[in-house]
Amino acid sequence: MQQIDEEKVALQPVGEVRKTLQQVDEVKHDTATPHSANLTQQWLQRYGWEILPHPAHSPDLAPSEFHLFGPLKRQLGGIAFETEDDVISELRNWFDNLDVDFFRVGINSLLSRWQKCIDLHGDYVEK
Repeated sequence: MQQIDEEKVALQPVGEVRKTLQQVDEVKHDTATPHSANLTQQWLQRYGWEILPHPAHSPDLAPSEFHLFGPLKRQLGGIAFETEDDVISELRNWFDNLDVDFFRVGINSLLSRWQKCIDLHGDYVEK
């Protein structure tokens, strides 16, 4: 599976992002309603992407669950926010200070987590 440099993609104009994504031949894609909509399916077929299916709400396979929320919870734990703006400010600060490799490591660990799920016949994957 070809890896996408998330930092480069995030900083590119939309037209450049499209060019980058057109070069990818596989993409992680869950079964959430927006991802299974006809328009989305047509777009994926148009670019010839292979879909690697998995459940929409799998904590074992969603990078946000196994890689993002734990560190975020530790960062925000114990902070009493007075306003929603305070929460947003703290979140922005946290994301702005993350090392570029943070997201790359989470995305790249998907393959080994998928294999563990297969080996465990779909049972929960321990960290």
